Amino acid sequence: MNLNIQSIHFDADPKLLSYVQKKCDKLDHFFNNITDGKVYMKVTKPQARDNKEVEILVNVPGKEIIGKAHGDTFEAATDMAVDKVKGQLKSYKEKLKAH
Repeated sequence: MNLNIQSIHFDADPKLLSYVQKKCDKLDHFFNNITDGKVYMKVTKPQARDNKEVEILVNVPGKEIIGKAHGDTFEAATDMAVDKVKGQLKSYKEKLKAH
């Protein structure tokens, strides 16, 4: 999947970028017609817990699917956001099959 990853107010480690790319590439198993996606990563409050925020936007024909999650690490937040997008992709696919 063509993925645009942006880290806001920090420089992301290449290992983190490859982790996010690998997780998002698995979304193709649930919906074949994903055109592209964007990932935004930022630190909301540096002193607080669950301060890492990941937002994943996936474009499919006729719809944009968004999953947003907070976590202690970017990896944990990415996993939760991917799970949210995965659920939305499954329900959107079922909705298309019904019509």
